[in-house]
Formats: sequence, structure tokens, C-alpha cells
Amino acid sequence: MNTSVKIAGVTFKNPVITASGTFGFGKEYSEFYPLSVLGGICTKGLTIEERQGNPSPRVAETPSGMLNSVGLQNPGVDYYLEHYDKWLSEQGTVVIANIAGHKLEDYSAMARKISQSRADMLELNISCPNVRSGGLAFGVEPASVRRVTEAVKRACDKPVITKLTPNVSNIADNARAAEDGGADAISLINTLTGMAVDYRTRRPILANNTGGLSGPCVKPVALKMVWDCYNAVKIPIIGLGGIQSYTDVLEFMICGATAVQVGTATLSDPYAAYNIAKDLEKYAEENDVDINGLIGTLQLNG
Repeated sequence: MNTSVKIAGVTFKNPVITASGTFGFGKEYSEFYPLSVLGGICTKGLTIEERQGNPSPRVAETPSGMLNSVGLQNPGVDYYLEHYDKWLSEQGTVVIANIAGHKLEDYSAMARKISQSRADMLELNISCPNVRSGGLAFGVEPASVRRVTEAVKRACDKPVITKLTPNVSNIADNARAAEDGGADAISLINTLTGMAVDYRTRRPILANNTGGLSGPCVKPVALKMVWDCYNAVKIPIIGLGGIQSYTDVLEFMICGATAVQVGTATLSDPYAAYNIAKDLEKYAEENDVDINGLIGTLQLNG
């Protein structure tokens, strides 16, 4: 049996990675279990300067999921490099630094800094509004996806993962744009834009009005988009969206993902990623399976 996977020359002991924004920088969770159990950790989204995020309330529960408009609250990349970079590199798991920006120059500057870090890979959050395009997110237009991916690849010597937003008309076009821009892998899906309303006040529950929808409710959308992208590009895919169990992991891999990220499940159960990784290992051992053989094996009806 085998649960290890490889993406852009980086070996993960298993395909279970914690998703950006749901695991901090791992320190709090290391008090629950050794992080070496995980295939990898994707850091909280980092920006050039410290960010306080959006005003509260910025989280709202929804049926089978949640909305968030945290707004990339983080201590800034320099603080991360000084206080977390070395510690994370010693945890016995793959480290993926997630970066975000509001200008192309932000991404390039972040990439140069992360190039000097101990992180194994870099993930681009391109769902941020581009201040030079009227606030339109970098990840919406294929041309913009390609430009930001190219800029980061020029500035960074580490493997680059471009994280795709589902809030587009055809995500496969953006997957191809990321590949054309030099991405070593893509991850999807980021959150779906949504709203929660308080009928008593007739106002949105979130102070920011809208937020990103995640959790089990988005899993069918995520599976479909992973399949679409698997049939559009040759680079590896990291799937995310509503993963709560090892069987969810298997479904994503069958649809074409090489690895997965566990996010919202961790917010209700700090052991979620740990349990999924352990259950996946048990499944592979009991069935004598090399999980790489599952990737992209979906057979459509008809």
C-alpha cells in the first residue's frame, strides 16, 4: 500500500494538507497532535504588511457550511519569517506559504521574500481585488490569472500553486491560464461568494455584507470543478471544498486531485485533518491500495 503523493517534485507522505486560513501557522494545533502526521500545512494567507482584517461580525453559520469575511487578517510576511518559518520547517511535514496582494507588485515582492524562506512551496491566493482593475479579483479573468502567475514564477524559485476561485463562468479556462503562466500545480476551489440575512433587521449578518461560503455544502461544486480542470490541464491539482472524511478524499482523487486540503472541518473539530489522514492510511493498508492509482479514474455514466 502507498499513501504518498508527489507534486512538482515535492513528496507528501499522504495527500492531506490543511487549508490556508483554517489552521493558522500550526502552533495551536501542534498541542493536539504531531503535525508530522499530515501531508502538509498551508499557512494563513500572508501579505506584505500586517492586516487587521474586516470588522465583526465576519463569520456566519449556514446550512451545511459557513460564511466568512475575515479579510486576510495576518501579522505580515516579515513577522512570519521571523517567528514561524524556522519552527514550521522542523515539524516534519511539507510547508506551503500562502500569499495574497492587491497589486501585481505585491505578489512579486511576496514571492521574493518567500524564496528566501524554508517553505517548500508557495500558493497564490488570487481571489483578492486588484486595485488597478476597479476591484475585480485577480482570479476572475484568465489573462489576469496568467499575468500574476508569471510574475510570481519570475520572482520565486520554489514550486508555485495557483489557487483558483469558483466565482467564474468557466474555471477550466483559468486553470489553463495558470498552467500557461508557469504554475506547477493548481488548487481549487476557493470559497463561493454568498450572503446571510437577518430577517429581523433586514440586513446582512456579516459586517462586510458578503463572504466566502465553505463547508460540505460546496463539495458537489468542488468535485465538478476538479473534474473539469483535470480534463483541461496536465499539472497536478489539489482539491478542496467540504472535505470531512477519508471517503471525501477518495472522491476528490477519483475526480482528478493528487492531494486535498481540509479547511472548514478543522474549525469544528481540531482533529479533523489528523483523523482523515489516519483513516486514509487505514483504508490503503486494508485494501492494499496505492492511492495514486485512483487519480482521475472517474467513469461517467452513459
